[in-house]
Amino acid sequence: MTFNDLNLSTPLLNALNDLGYITPTTIQGRVFSVMMSGRDVCGIAQTGTGKTFAYLLPILRQWKYSKDRFPQILIIVPTRELVVQVTEAVKQLTTYMTLEVVGVYGGVPMKPQRTAVENGMDIVVATPGRLLDLAYDGSLKLKAIKKLVIDEVDEMFNLGFRTQLNNILDLLPAKRQNLLFSATITDEVQTLMNAYFNSPVRVEAAPTGTPLENINQAAYYVPNFYTKVNLLELLLTKDAEMTKVLVFVATKRLADQLYEQLEPKFPGKAGVIHSNKEQNHRFNTVNQFQAGNYRFIIATDIIARGLDIAEVTHVINFDTPEVPENYMHRIGRTGRADKKGISITFITEKEKEYQAKIESLMNYRIPILSLPEDLEISEVLTEDEQPKVRMKEIQIKLPKREDSGPAFHEKSAKNKKVNAKVKHSDLMKKKYKKPIKRAPKK
Repeated sequence: MTFNDLNLSTPLLNALNDLGYITPTTIQGRVFSVMMSGRDVCGIAQTGTGKTFAYLLPILRQWKYSKDRFPQILIIVPTRELVVQVTEAVKQLTTYMTLEVVGVYGGVPMKPQRTAVENGMDIVVATPGRLLDLAYDGSLKLKAIKKLVIDEVDEMFNLGFRTQLNNILDLLPAKRQNLLFSATITDEVQTLMNAYFNSPVRVEAAPTGTPLENINQAAYYVPNFYTKVNLLELLLTKDAEMTKVLVFVATKRLADQLYEQLEPKFPGKAGVIHSNKEQNHRFNTVNQFQAGNYRFIIATDIIARGLDIAEVTHVINFDTPEVPENYMHRIGRTGRADKKGISITFITEKEKEYQAKIESLMNYRIPILSLPEDLEISEVLTEDEQPKVRMKEIQIKLPKREDSGPAFHEKSAKNKKVNAKVKHSDLMKKKYKKPIKRAPKK
């Protein structure tokens, strides 16, 4: 099958030819006719299999010009980077069409975005929070929405967007086509579809966890953080084919720490990107990496969903992800567009349990490679890796309540004395053995 076999318009076919796309991916081929029928759709496919074009092509094929200039199509995504990339994908496909698309996201001033949406558009691509801001202040009118796309919905729930999604769905017209695309379908996602979708057709391009055939996976057992740093440095130094490498770490702190270790050894060739970095820094880092100025960038899992960078040669899992599905999202950054990719994972003793979960999900054992002979094994441990000194706790056995005596105890003998009031006459009588009488007054 080629794109010419689909019921696409001439402007879309011309745009695809300009981009060099001839054959649709599995998810693009399977979902097209279902979406064209007007049914609600739940599309499941791994990261890197062309989900964005899978929902854009049938949407743009059915789009009709409107003089009202209220958006007809709403696409909700979890990250700012994904807003930019989906917006760019729409522009690429509509080169020969008169259509306006606007992307809105948080972390930047709202005034320019408010002006853009007030001027009118046909498609709006947004993160949930900024979309609600613009809708609540009246800048963005959602009354004309005919098609709703929620992309990477499972990641939205992971990022805490559940309430915002429910609020957005309550603002939309009841009569619309709902389209949901993701790599995994969780119980929360199923609950959302049950509440707001109309008997969605499930289109599955590949079962969740199926390893991508064009990605060669491998792993090393590594004792600690600084040995991981040495191994990564060694691989980057020796392997000239590592020209565009994504390095994934578990936390933002580790991303900065690893960048500080490697940047001096690869000056001007390294970048770091995570949610604490300013938006301009994040965009600039991705652009530098895309242009080939950075040889590698260090990123966290949240960025894995928002990166669509061509020709990534290697994905390095510096830390083995705790969530097995995140492993699939990470390695899906390479081996795209039918090109071969390589994934390498560093696994410590503690992370072997994560490895087992990943292999169970994929039903595939990751090949383990021997450490290079010239690798320097570090004896230095990070604070988290240092053994914890446990002080022996001495347990003091307290008496049972029933064994305890009353709160007030019997007085001792000396404390039992009572101050009695004694008359002076009685004291004199006791002393002189007879009553003492006063002399009569004269």
